[in-house]
This record gives sequence, C-alpha cells and structure tokens, in this order.
Amino acid sequence: MSPRPLTDEELFGFLRDGFITVQSTLDEAFHARIWAAIDQCFADDGNPGNNLLARMPEIQLVLDDAPVKGALISLLGADYYAQPHRHPHVNRPGSAGQQMHQDGGKRWSHRTRRLLVFYYPQETPEELGPTGVVPGSQYYSTALGSTLNPEAPVVGPAGSVTLANYDLWHRAMPNQGARTRYMMKFLFTRMSEPDAPRWQAEDIYSAFDGDPMEQHAWRWHRGLDAPVTTADGTSDAELLRGLADPDERVGLASAYTLADRGRGAASELACVLGSESEDGARNASYALAARGTEAVDDVARVLSADSPAARARAAETLGDMGSAAGAASEPLVDAAEDGEVIVRRSAVEALGTVCQAPGEASTTLAGALSDCDERVRRNAALALARLGEHASGAEGAIAAALRDESRYVRADAAHALRRVGSPEARSSLLDFLTVARWCPDTSPRSTH
Repeated sequence: MSPRPLTDEELFGFLRDGFITVQSTLDEAFHARIWAAIDQCFADDGNPGNNLLARMPEIQLVLDDAPVKGALISLLGADYYAQPHRHPHVNRPGSAGQQMHQDGGKRWSHRTRRLLVFYYPQETPEELGPTGVVPGSQYYSTALGSTLNPEAPVVGPAGSVTLANYDLWHRAMPNQGARTRYMMKFLFTRMSEPDAPRWQAEDIYSAFDGDPMEQHAWRWHRGLDAPVTTADGTSDAELLRGLADPDERVGLASAYTLADRGRGAASELACVLGSESEDGARNASYALAARGTEAVDDVARVLSADSPAARARAAETLGDMGSAAGAASEPLVDAAEDGEVIVRRSAVEALGTVCQAPGEASTTLAGALSDCDERVRRNAALALARLGEHASGAEGAIAAALRDESRYVRADAAHALRRVGSPEARSSLLDFLTVARWCPDTSPRSTH
C-alpha cells in the first residue's frame, strides 16, 4: 500500500498542537500478538531497549504501514532516518505516572527535524495511563510549556501511532486500569532540508490562522526562506528588550515580530545572540533563524566572539537556518575545529544541515569522527549521514567509526555508509552488519 500523506489541515494541526495520531491498517490480532510478545519479553528477559526491533522485527510492519509512513514523509521528508534509540515503555496497573518533561536537552529550534513516534499495541483509554501531552508546548523551552494548556491524554484503539515533536512536553499518566499498558517509542530524524511540501498540499495559506511561530514553521516545511516583511507599531528597542522578558510568551512574541522586520533588525539580534542573557539569546536565535538568508552574515560574525557560549549559539543558529546559511560554510568549518568542545559540538552538527552539497565539510566531519568528545563524534556521524553521497571520500573514516566505543556513533556511521552508497561504503557496511547481527531467538533458555 502506498504511503498516505497528511493533508494541509493535518499538517496545520501538527504545527499547532505538536502531535498527530494516525491509525495502523493492521488488524487487531496483529497488535494483540505484539502486546503478548512484549509482555512475555519483559517477564523473561526484561526491557529489550534499543534491541526492540531486533527482538520483534514484525513491529517494522507498523512503522512501514501506509498512514505511518505517509505521516513520516510529510513531516520529515522521504529520506527520513529511524535513529538507533528505541525504547518500550511499560505502565503497570497502579502506577503514579511521570512528571511532565521534554526528552533530552532542549535545542533552540522550532523546525521539525526530529520526531518521537509512539506505538500502542493495545486499546489505550485514559484510565490505562496513556501518554499525556501539553498541546502547543513544543515551542517553549521553559517550564511554562508544561502548564501552557490543559494536559491532553493520547487515547485510541490498538494500533494507534502518535507522531510528536521531539520538544513536546509529555509524560506517562497514572494507570488506574487493570491491564499493563505498553508503548513503543522510536526516534526519527530528518536527513534533507525541505525544498517543497511533502504532504497533500493545496496551498491554503490564507486559511491558516496560526500564530507567527506556526506560520514560520509552515513556510519552512514548504521550503521557503525569509518571511514577507511586515510593519508593527512597537519599536525595535522595545522588542529587543522583550527578548529577555522572564515570561517566555513575551520573548517569543518579540522574536517573531523582529523576524518579520527585515534586514534592519538582524544586526541588533546578533548582538543579543552574543550577549550573556540566555533568555534573550535563545529568543534572538529563533528570530534570526526565522529571518533566514538575510541574517546569515550577522550570525556568522558571532562565530568570532570571545565567549565560547556565544560562538556555540551562533553555530547552532546557523545550523537551524539550514541550507539558507550556505554562505557560512567556511566559518562553520573553522568552528568545527574550535578549541572549546561546546563550539565543536554545535558547529559539527550545523555542517550537516548547512552543507548538504559537495565541499570541504565532509573532510572536516571525517576528522571530527576521531574527536575526544563522544557528542562531537556522534554529531559528526549524523552530519555525514545527512551529506549522503556528498560525503564520498570519507568512507574510510566512517568505516573506522564502526568500531567507536559509543553505540550511537556506530549506528549513525552505519547509516552514513548506507547513504553514501559507494561500493566501498556498501562493502564496509555489509562486513559490519554480518559480524554485528543480533539473533532475536537467543536467550538464557535457548543459547543455540
């Protein structure tokens, strides 16, 4: 069955709420077998963690199902990547649930490059302890996001699959039912920057009444750069002060109003980006990324700031701009060899979104695979995967990373070889997979 892409209205709903739920076309008996298998797995061997798919390969049928695959393509592009981290979550009867949280460390981005995907193999009413989410909270870095709107339980029949913005505030709700609730969590990542709609786009922008953050996100998904410059009665000076307001709503409103002011506000925003105000710098980063190409030179100058934190913020902002920041490739290459690890982490990651074309980025990223910092190496492997065929020539360094001590560096390096696709890359990848193959049937009760 062909992938079933999202409609305009469904995409708008995702940009507004931060999540969307689709229903698998597989029958109830299939999901019942998955529930029984994961329940038995927990009883016999505990949580399979990252080996979930290797233990139960049939779950891939859910991820490849037409509604799920279509939604993934709509949100992440056709060459999306299922990252190696996956985790079955168990919520047993009588549990107290979790605290509201965001996964991982918050990145300063309002653009859809990562998704959490939740698969529920059983019917999940509210009393069974579903995932609770705060609609619209994906745009907020502070705890304000956790209380922005009333909590919404993600409920549905067996086979429901929820795709959520990685930064959406969420939690496991208390299980007041009599049955164990399972949820299989996956992490998906965008490989290529958007250049056109990948959903059933009918270009009904005039009917999209989302706030400025949502409208900027919509434009980015369509592959559009800077927004149309608009006028506003508030002075630039007042808006620049508003960036550091302790109320994040004020800071974000100031940021997106300044983003629509045009080239004139970019230099002032870059000054805030390089300042010591974390709130102000964060919101300036959103504004500069939304402004796009016109702000690249101003942000690139911050890469020369005395403060390592400011240089790292500048690299992260250029990375969020993506292909619009192509003119900053050379200073980003230099920043990838910065003496401060926080700068290298951001610069190496940024090269994967900014330099998706032939150039010297692949040579720099190949060198970063031997960095002393695991996060730099991991970011380099993923960036090389994003470069794909443009990383040809780095096959040797990528193949060497298959022996890295980090499971995530190894996995992302394997995907990088798959994306490079040269005969040398394929040979190295097959050799690695032949040795690394994990047998799902082997256990303490059946060793051979």
